[in-house]
This record gives sequence, structure tokens and C-alpha cells, in this order.
Amino acid sequence: MTAGTEVISLGCRLNIAESERIRAMLSGEREVVVVNSCAVTAEAVRTTRQAIRRARRERPDARLLVTGCAAEVEREQLAAMPEIDGFIANERKLDPRAWNAPERTTPPPPRRTRAFVAVQNGCDHACTFCIIPQGRGPSRSLTIAQVLHEVERHLDQGAPEVVLTGVDVTSWGHDLPGKPPLGRLVSTILETFPELQRLRMSSLDGIEVDPVLFELFASEPRVMPHLHLSLQHGNDLILKRMKRRHLRGDAVALVRRLKQARPEIAIGADLIAGFPTESDAAHEDNLSIVRELGIVHGHVFPYSPRPGTPAARMPQVDRQVVKQRAAELREQVTRVRDAWLDTLVGREQTVLAESDGTGYSDTFARHALPAGVAAGAIVTLTPQRHEKGLLL
Repeated sequence: MTAGTEVISLGCRLNIAESERIRAMLSGEREVVVVNSCAVTAEAVRTTRQAIRRARRERPDARLLVTGCAAEVEREQLAAMPEIDGFIANERKLDPRAWNAPERTTPPPPRRTRAFVAVQNGCDHACTFCIIPQGRGPSRSLTIAQVLHEVERHLDQGAPEVVLTGVDVTSWGHDLPGKPPLGRLVSTILETFPELQRLRMSSLDGIEVDPVLFELFASEPRVMPHLHLSLQHGNDLILKRMKRRHLRGDAVALVRRLKQARPEIAIGADLIAGFPTESDAAHEDNLSIVRELGIVHGHVFPYSPRPGTPAARMPQVDRQVVKQRAAELREQVTRVRDAWLDTLVGREQTVLAESDGTGYSDTFARHALPAGVAAGAIVTLTPQRHEKGLLL
């Protein structure tokens, strides 16, 4: 049985980054389990509840605290769970005072070879399907100085790759004096830390990729050629009903320009299947956008209504149809991904080793590692084949 502090992280990369900070604050302090919860979908809430029950079974004598988005938007339901001892407000979870923990100037090293730096939190937009603004609040940006401090801390601990993350990363800077664009932050990081080997961006809103950031994606070798778009759908009418700020053509034009400048760039995207009012034709548009953009890293979410959101009041698609469309989307992504992996066989790849016997190339292709490669090492591999999405 694990003793001391345990932090269970669910959901997005921002939660992963925040969980590392929480773990650092509480390390060695007490017998406590923290569940950093997610509420992005009904399934995420179900997973959160399962994690809470499992944690209580495995650590019956520990103090069990819950934070994260589900702790805000599902507070009443979670509060009825006897397994939980208390809640920490999402907006205060990085404040040591909320945990009665001392400030730490030298936190323990991160456990991951890729260091996640949360440069922004919250969201000012009102997508009709999304409940996250209720759990995270309005958009708040770290200053450039604060981000540089975080990056330096991870570099001092030996992280070979830094991932910039947030709830709505491309809104970084909108609340800062002068409203600096995200490209300025990225270029400043690269200029300040020439020793930084790899800089990766998490999910971005393509409509807000500024000219400086575009040029860095197009030509800077230390910015990984891997763009993950917060796309959500391939049909314009559905995008409007989602209250997204882009249309299909905007995503197509952005990806076309990037691939012209940097042909090896790998495209990822978040896609929702079965959004309310989605017709068969709209679903076909969702399938075809995977092919048109060449989406090789697809995160497919079957739509589930979240109480309190406008989309929950729209005409719903039958649940079995939603599940079937999600499966078809995943199959489409797998086909496109397999064809892409075929092109990588026999070609040298630079791979960052993880601790589980696999690693990720600059395009985020997953590779099996030879025996004995240490986590955090960057090695050159030439895959001979691939199987179930893994290059071998």
C-alpha cells in the first residue's frame, strides 16, 4: 500500500501540470490522497467517481481530498459520496495555503520526461457544449517572467522537452498589458533558453495562431512539428451551433499553409461525434475533415449533454447513433494514422524516451525503445514496421 501523498490526475494536460505542482507542495507532508478531477464529459465525471471509490478502497486510512473541475460543477453530487473527506476549490489548488502546506522553493523533480508548463487557465468563450468555464473561471495568463521561471525550473531538473499547456492556450496574453500574442511568449522562451531541446504546444485554437507563432511552427526546429487543433467538427453549421469561432475552411487553409512550409508536420485534433442536430451529411463532413487535414492524432469524444449548457437543450442525437459515429470517426483516424506511420518506416526518427519502454518522436509518433534506453534520453531510431499505432 502506498504511503504519504498520492495525487491522481484525470483529464487534460493542464491537470497533469497542476498535479505535479500539487504533488510538490504536499510531498512528505501527510497521509493524503488528492483526486484532481475532470468534468469535460459525463464519462469524465463517471471516471472521477470511480477513481474516488478506488482510492478509498486502496487507502482506507488516508485523508481523501478532491479538486479540479468536477469538484466545482458536480460539487453537490460528489459531496454525497462518503469516501470524500473534503474539497479544494479549483481556483485555489495551486495555493499552498489552501492545503495548509508550506511554500517550497525546491520542489521534487517532475516524474515525466516531458515537463508540462501551464501558461494560462480558464476560458472567456462560451462554446455551447462546454462546461469547463464553470469549473475554471475566466481566462488568466501567467506573465512572461512567470513562464520563464517555470521553464527554467524544469530545465534545471533535466527535462529535455517542455509542453506549453492551458485551457485555451491561444488566449494567453489577452489579459496582460499590451495583450502580447502567444508567438511572443514562445519566441522569448526559445531566445532565453538556447539549451531547451524541444518545445511542444498542446491543443490550440487555430483561428488565433498569430503570425509569429505560425512562423515558429513553420521553420523553428526546436518547435516540434506537431499541431493539435481544438477543431471539434468538420461541418460549418455544427460549428456555428457549437459557437466556435472558426469554420472548416479556416482549419483547411491553416493546415495547408503549414504543410507547404513544413511538410513533415503532424496534425492532431479534438473531434466531437453526435453533436445535437448532427445529420448524416454533417457526420460525413466530420469524417472527411480527418482525411482532408490528415489527422493522425485524433481525440474523438462522443457528445454527452452537460446540464446547464445550451447544447443540452438542443435536439439530441440518439445515443446509439452517437456511439456508432464516434466509432466510425476513430476508425477513420486509425486509417489515416496507419497510412502516415507507413511513411515513417525505414526513416530515421529522433525519439524522446519515456519510462515505459516507449518514446515519442518530434511529430509525436510513438516508438518502441531498445532495451536499456534511459527515460529522458533522446535517441535516433529507424523503425522497421508498426503495429497497433506503435513503431517497432
